[in-house]
Amino acid sequence: MSEHHQSQAGGKALQMAFILNISFTIIEFIGGYWTNSVAIMSDAVHDLGDSLAIGVAYFLGRYAMKRADYEYSYGYGRYNVLGALVNSGVLLMGSVFILKEAFSRVLEPQSTHAEGMVGFAILGVLVNGYAAWNLKTKGDSLNEKAVSLHLMEDMLGWVAVLIGAIVMLFFDVPRLDPILSISITIYILIGAVGRLREAIRVLLQRVPEGVDLKELEANLAAIQGVQSLHETHTWSMDGQTHVFSTHLEVDPGISMESVKRIKNEARDILRAYPFVSHTVEIEFKGIEDHDLLGMSDEQHV
Repeated sequence: MSEHHQSQAGGKALQMAFILNISFTIIEFIGGYWTNSVAIMSDAVHDLGDSLAIGVAYFLGRYAMKRADYEYSYGYGRYNVLGALVNSGVLLMGSVFILKEAFSRVLEPQSTHAEGMVGFAILGVLVNGYAAWNLKTKGDSLNEKAVSLHLMEDMLGWVAVLIGAIVMLFFDVPRLDPILSISITIYILIGAVGRLREAIRVLLQRVPEGVDLKELEANLAAIQGVQSLHETHTWSMDGQTHVFSTHLEVDPGISMESVKRIKNEARDILRAYPFVSHTVEIEFKGIEDHDLLGMSDEQHV
């Protein structure tokens, strides 16, 4: 299968996963209210967040085909960060509400409709299992693989609800439902906080993970003919697409052949790092800005 056709198949699988997930989320909220189960309600909040994530992934998958333009010179990847903020915010707010309700039910247990919980849990396993399998077999992008893992996690969450519901069919343990809810919600919160922290780091232009800036500066400064460097910056556009820039100072009397050599050595050093775009400017020490020799180098992957 060609990359184009595989991408189309992955996009359709994402679309199907979104339709299944958002439809089932609505059913979950109704079912959680009907069965009086906060475990189902907590999973409904989780699935709502995942539905948003799948929708954003599908939207971004279509935008990924667009090249940088005059409005977005670095491309459209930062929409991914915006999506992470929205998804994490929804999950955090929903989780706080569910935790509050679940803790109150631990203190004052309420009976649940165990038979109904079993039915919804079986449906949850089937819906999320099918969506995960469909996406895993047809999707190939990082977005699609990440969503497939989310759906697998959802299916495992429903397995836990199913086990708890079966236990409640035979034993009068009303506290088991809110305990399951708290466990699921804490798991959701850990993931949501992690995604939120990563998105904030990208927006604040933190040095990307896996880039040792001190080591990189030392490697560039060690190039023969480089006297110093300054204005060194590296940041991430979307958590995966990293950018780098720096100014290298050289002696004014250096030959153009040496300048070319420095440029090539700097390029070789930067190839070892996960940069899709890098800019290196050569400055002649003691020369005014308008006499600078600029050098720009870009790589696209």
